[in-house]
Amino acid sequence: MSRRWVQNGQVVLPDRVVEADIVLEDGLITLIAEADQDRAQQRELAAEALRAGTGEVIDATGSYVLPGLIDIHCDAIEKEVQPRPNTLFPLKMSLIEFERKLPVHGITSMYHSLSLGVGLSLRGDHLLTEMVELIHAYRSRRAMIRHGIHLRYEVAHLEGLPIVERYIHEGKIDYLSFMDHSPGQGQYKEEGSFERYVMKNQGVDVYEVKEIVTDLLERQRQVDWRHLEALGRLAAERGISVASHDDDSAERVDQFIRFGVNISEFPMNLETARHATSRGLYVCVGAPNVVRGGSHDKNMSAAAAITAGAANVLCSDYHPAAMLAAVFKLAVLLERAGTEQGLAAATAMATLKPAQALGVDRLVGSLELGKKADLILVETFDGYPMVRRTLVNGTTVYESNTYFRAT
Repeated sequence: MSRRWVQNGQVVLPDRVVEADIVLEDGLITLIAEADQDRAQQRELAAEALRAGTGEVIDATGSYVLPGLIDIHCDAIEKEVQPRPNTLFPLKMSLIEFERKLPVHGITSMYHSLSLGVGLSLRGDHLLTEMVELIHAYRSRRAMIRHGIHLRYEVAHLEGLPIVERYIHEGKIDYLSFMDHSPGQGQYKEEGSFERYVMKNQGVDVYEVKEIVTDLLERQRQVDWRHLEALGRLAAERGISVASHDDDSAERVDQFIRFGVNISEFPMNLETARHATSRGLYVCVGAPNVVRGGSHDKNMSAAAAITAGAANVLCSDYHPAAMLAAVFKLAVLLERAGTEQGLAAATAMATLKPAQALGVDRLVGSLELGKKADLILVETFDGYPMVRRTLVNGTTVYESNTYFRAT
């Protein structure tokens, strides 16, 4: 039996922050000692184990102890595969190098967001299926963190539908979202916004983009929404969480609820976010939006939605480093808005709430007895949070306690 003691930390529980010691055994949290008597007893046991060479003490003095962050929507692996146009790197190298970065940011569960639709990098059928198979095989053999697969299906990509169906039946995906990035609605409601995006990101001219738009709108008209509804319900029945994406109206939310959706990703405005919340959906917003103080596309403010009670899940979207920074920024904003336990509430949005949304909260997402020992030690420097140590399943996968002053 392996036993570790995490001592002297400010432990972030689901509803409060307390000074406590945590005992980890065989990859699980077996005790959270808050009372002085319990802590003294555990320290005696820890000292005995150290003398016998059968235990480890992790000193969390000066640090917060948080559950490992759970990122349910992040497409940053696409940039690892293709950091510049026309520069595809080997998929195995990309996955392994991307994985090594995540514990540094405190992310212990990553649901890689892979887009099935016409586009750049991994967004074509061939590379996407290769990456799904690679992640599925890799995570069963060895891993630094917990890997999940979030399949983002562009509904107008008609040829991709059999791939979605196959992965649902094979159980190779953990999360499915329906996307519709056609012009005139959702993210591209403003006239000309879709055309500008495509010309910028795919390097096409105004004539080529007209052909792309014409083709996309024709494909969108051919979407069999009843088939997609049945597919969403099948996924939900098999324990795969289902999400809508870029909802821009209450009617859109209601439509996708019929698809078995339990998550609304990035609603376009506060009214839609509030409606999704009122219908019992988890509402996911981006950590970069919180950190930057607003949407890069001039859409809904994530912080405004959270403080209004209209959003409750944080994801990194495209920038994993933003997750932890957003948690600590939100803690301050929530306390200013009247939340007594701001850090606990903000942490839950990046840990417990996403775990609940994906149905894995029995195992991960909070520091509670019997759950997996996924946790991070975080210290702050001038108010900015930095990870000192990351443990997954009770094993240290990242540690950095040494800094020097340049001269």
